[in-house]
Amino acid sequence: MRKILTSPSKYVQGKDELYNIGDYVTIYGRKALLVAHKDDQARVQDYLDKAVAKGGFEFVTGGFGGECTLKEIGRLEQFAAAEGCDVIVGLGGGKALDTAKAIANRARIAIIVVPTIAATDAPCSGSSVIYSEHGEFESYLYARQNPNVVLVDTGIIANAPTRFLVAGMGDALSTFFEARSCVRGFTYNNSGAVSTKAAMELARLCYETLLEDGLKAKAANDSKVVTQALENIIETNILLSGLGFESGGLAAAHAVHNGLTILEETHHYYHGEKVAFGTLVHMVLENAPQEELDTVLGFCKSLGLPTCLKDLGVTDISEARLMPVAERACAEGESIHNMPFPVTKYDVYAAILAADRLGGSGGEAR
Repeated sequence: MRKILTSPSKYVQGKDELYNIGDYVTIYGRKALLVAHKDDQARVQDYLDKAVAKGGFEFVTGGFGGECTLKEIGRLEQFAAAEGCDVIVGLGGGKALDTAKAIANRARIAIIVVPTIAATDAPCSGSSVIYSEHGEFESYLYARQNPNVVLVDTGIIANAPTRFLVAGMGDALSTFFEARSCVRGFTYNNSGAVSTKAAMELARLCYETLLEDGLKAKAANDSKVVTQALENIIETNILLSGLGFESGGLAAAHAVHNGLTILEETHHYYHGEKVAFGTLVHMVLENAPQEELDTVLGFCKSLGLPTCLKDLGVTDISEARLMPVAERACAEGESIHNMPFPVTKYDVYAAILAADRLGGSGGEAR
């Protein structure tokens, strides 16, 4: 069987590294389209100004609407071409980064990814999650290659709201369990091949580091300081989880996340927060050992990650509302079919209710 491990060409992490972005832009060109929400750009404008002042390159901005849609990707692709950009720089959260990656893939030019939060494992991935203009999941878009450079300034992330870091840990939490299911089922990863041993060990290290350093990293982020624990968790959320999920594979946890997006209440919660609950549903589906389930529940509760539907704003847990979530999670081509056994919409519906009860809701299905 063919095995493939994918990764960015270069990963750079450290405090104040954004000042050095010009060193990487100029490897590929001189004119960079900056894809960033205006608020994210404002937070780091001083870094960008000082980087440009060193000379050798310039930024142009076309604005970013805040949602990774096909329409927004197309608009910015045309803008980049009109401006003669030879590099794309995505800066901010997952949706800005995914949009930037999709633009670079279409335009066939270099992409540099600069996360300002550690809320997802999107930065290292070659894939983009496409949403509707109303925020509902639509599809995945897979690029020909992963980012050329991922530049992570830990000082900027330390000054972002802690909820982002915790959401990133929720996203990273699924990595080991989904990769393990894919390995057990000999199912394919995002590259259309089976996992390498290296990818599985990265996924395992991701989980172990979360348990070891997660709470300590949260304390550092609450204090807006960079400690070794925070450095470790930033690397875990972005690099270990990014390589682990893309080269290990996705399964039920992310499919459940995608299903949950059809409930408007969940639109107020971050990707990783929904994935954390999806991980519990994943574990119920595979009937994970009680000790393992208790560990994951305890971890989530210690950080304030959702463990039941109420934690995601969902109080109506009727079959009429949740069966469509299960149906969406089981749609053709969804990652839930990477589980090492067949999964039906009823299985998912049942697992959602059981996970909700185990996680503390105690609600009654109707």
